[in-house]
Amino acid sequence: MTDTPHDLVDFGNGQPSSSLLPLDAIRTAADHCLSRGDAALLQYGDDQGDVDFRESLARFLTHRYATPVSAAHLMISAGVSQALDLVCTRFTRPGDTIFVEEPTYFLALEVFRDHGLQVVGIPIDHDGIRLDALQDALTRHCPALLYTIPSFQNPSGTTMSAARREQLAAVSRAHDLLIVADEVYQLLDFGTAPPPPLAAYIRDARVLSLGSFSKICAPGLRLGWIQGAAPLLDHLMQSGVVHSGGGLNPFASGVVRSLLDLGLADAGLDVLLRVYAERSAVLCRALRDALPMATFVEPRGGYFVWVQLPSTISASRLLPTAVAEGVSYRAGALFSSVNGFARSLRLSFAHYDEAALVLGVQRLARAIARYSTNAE
Repeated sequence: MTDTPHDLVDFGNGQPSSSLLPLDAIRTAADHCLSRGDAALLQYGDDQGDVDFRESLARFLTHRYATPVSAAHLMISAGVSQALDLVCTRFTRPGDTIFVEEPTYFLALEVFRDHGLQVVGIPIDHDGIRLDALQDALTRHCPALLYTIPSFQNPSGTTMSAARREQLAAVSRAHDLLIVADEVYQLLDFGTAPPPPLAAYIRDARVLSLGSFSKICAPGLRLGWIQGAAPLLDHLMQSGVVHSGGGLNPFASGVVRSLLDLGLADAGLDVLLRVYAERSAVLCRALRDALPMATFVEPRGGYFVWVQLPSTISASRLLPTAVAEGVSYRAGALFSSVNGFARSLRLSFAHYDEAALVLGVQRLARAIARYSTNAE
């Protein structure tokens, strides 16, 4: 079982296993890129990102999204975390209120705290963010933006329905609400594609769509993109960091351009989809066998299974016992703006092979049994 440091199965590890990182493909792409002999690759780049790379990326996304993407509507970022920080810098001020889904990505909450933002959670259901709750919150708050993860949401795995996406775009138009869509899982479906990304609404709603190669290729590239209408991208490019840096990650952009042009990114993504589908199925089967008292919805894509434990069990309080048994996870309260989801936990299936996933669930079952015995 590779990638199991100190024998701990850490289901909190939301990254691919080393065996899935495309080292050979990156080497081939780097050789192809450097063979062009273009020294500009090592120079400061354009604020929006290299136009040739953006053209290659637009073709890749047009194919994978099954909806047209223009290079003019793409700005290159150093991954989604950096893009989200840049959006906060340019579109918010300390003390502003923003809306997030409840639950939401726990590290995004850290970014928002860094910017001194007041976070208001909007509940979700099986179709995504609840529009009734959003409309109600808009009568009481004037948010600078709404942060949403529309497809295979982190942590819940929920995918926003097509109708809900259309309604959310209408809310954006009616209230001049900036929607920041974290779409890093959009391309990670297990055979049933989600509705078109919120990026499809950039022409008629205030939408910034964030994407990344971290989830579909390799996190260490630190390369992603922001898709949006020209006025929104222009506002982002007025950043002092962007001006001073001369664009973001021009060298990595050159290598990934070759990865895209050679078809290696497509081939690598197809491998990930097959492996993640298999790992997800193994994890869910192990959960059904070992933890019949737990409930969850089997994911149709993404990285995570969002598990609900019996009401007598606190995921946070269970964690030390779990670690003692050799397994870890992310407790639900991390993903809440109000410390909710006490009996929920997030399990990632991306980082471990099938044997480690089964072992981790068995250890989790033993930890729950110990916890429950000690609580009696």
